[in-house]
Amino acid sequence: MRGIRRTPGSLCGLALLVAATLVVPARTAARPTGDYDRILDAVVARYHLPGIALGVIEHGKVVYVGTRGETVAGSGHRITPRTLFKIASNSKAMTTALLGRLVDQGKLHWDDPVTKYLPDFRMHDPWVTSNMRVADLLTHSSGLPEGGGDLMLWPEPNAYTRADIVHGLRYIKPGYSFRSKYEYDNLLYVVAGQVAAAAGGAPYETLMHREVFQPLGLDRCQVGRWNRDAVGDVAEPHDRRDGRNVPMREDGPVIPAITSAPAGGIRCDLDDMLTWARNWLVPTPAQLQWLSAAQRHVLQSPHMLIPVSAQRRDWDHSHIMAYGYGWRMTDVDGSWTVWHTGTLGGMYSELMLLPDAQSGFVFLINGEAEDARTVLGEVLLKHFTAPGDTHGVAWYADAQDRVDRQAAKRAAAPDTSGALPIAPAALAGWTGRYRDPWLGELLLCPRHGRVHFAVAKSPKLAGDVMRLGQRYLVRWDDRSVAPDAWLDPHPAAPGQPATLTMAKVDPLGDFSSDYEDLHFTRTGDCP
Repeated sequence: MRGIRRTPGSLCGLALLVAATLVVPARTAARPTGDYDRILDAVVARYHLPGIALGVIEHGKVVYVGTRGETVAGSGHRITPRTLFKIASNSKAMTTALLGRLVDQGKLHWDDPVTKYLPDFRMHDPWVTSNMRVADLLTHSSGLPEGGGDLMLWPEPNAYTRADIVHGLRYIKPGYSFRSKYEYDNLLYVVAGQVAAAAGGAPYETLMHREVFQPLGLDRCQVGRWNRDAVGDVAEPHDRRDGRNVPMREDGPVIPAITSAPAGGIRCDLDDMLTWARNWLVPTPAQLQWLSAAQRHVLQSPHMLIPVSAQRRDWDHSHIMAYGYGWRMTDVDGSWTVWHTGTLGGMYSELMLLPDAQSGFVFLINGEAEDARTVLGEVLLKHFTAPGDTHGVAWYADAQDRVDRQAAKRAAAPDTSGALPIAPAALAGWTGRYRDPWLGELLLCPRHGRVHFAVAKSPKLAGDVMRLGQRYLVRWDDRSVAPDAWLDPHPAAPGQPATLTMAKVDPLGDFSSDYEDLHFTRTGDCP
């Protein structure tokens, strides 16, 4: 048996388990605006953030809007509530809302097979292909390894199309059995966008504007191709280097349409994100016409259990965590929360809803801010779930530092500063053209007295081959691409070509750097 079939109408057991964990309702007391200012200032100071926008909703009303910093560090252009940020994976809930609209319109059903809309769709296992429903694209339980195939989405820019994604999935070996557990992926949200396009009769970007942005009045949200200067007030991502915030991957005058949009390619400002949040917390009659109560319930109901971390149990007294369609959900101090985060190369976001209290918050950051997001989200959340909690920003930041140190001890990245470039003669038996079935063509060839690694469709996946001890690694030319990768040559078997495999140098590196899923086969000599 490959897994339990979970349809929107067959979640009673999981829903009862969730309900059993909720012992007290969300509690809030009016917090003075100055408290939010102090929290925001403390997080900005602790983590040296280049820019941030924060909004808080209490009992359905926006009670606080605060911004700090600049769109580009050193530019003097201040962040405002109208500044556009990349919302990254918070885009997923907008994609599922679009699908919900199509269900309401009778153009789509959650239990429809994906192949009804995309006849060329294939997973590695033919049984999974034939049994994959539209709903299965949304719950991170397809069998794809964590982050499987993400190198076709990031780093950007690259030349992979959505058709490439649909075709490449058949070559990615599963990491677990279908519907058996949760492993986060992005590619199937791209497929979901293609399903929406097929069912809705228009490109994903057109549908998102027509079916989501326009009806809800999200007049600043952007997806697809748009003009940076005509739209204006756009935050750029930053890296933290040598104690400074340094802009990275800055936009040109025209922002192109990107393949990853259904999974993480939408940009919005704080005002629109607060409108989006209130649509879920206190929908108006018009908004309930926009998306029915039935579909809202389906999207924000638990469909796949997620393991609860020790940190979450310790900090939040959580018993259960689950994924809906584009939303996570967890009990926190006895209160039910529905939320998601977004992470995308120098941009971090979080949207938190407490439906029972009609409250929540959203914040958008244009810097490397994983720990800042965790700490700010925790301090804000405790206002609603544990108003007697006296731990502030400093306490949670110190606690997070200890968690990070313990994780680093368990899986420390090696020191690669002593790695030396490889001369072409040292790898003469290995240079040439290679191909991975889903990432595509690779040139491993001499260049400027070194051996250079370059993926044809992903120009940022390029760098020199280095030697560290007995191993080879690729040091990426663009240092915003991380982590670097081990490169392991494998001798040719009789009658077979040589092969290359890869792995993350830093075992704690971002799961979207899924080098472990690559298997390059030599196809010819260097040009």
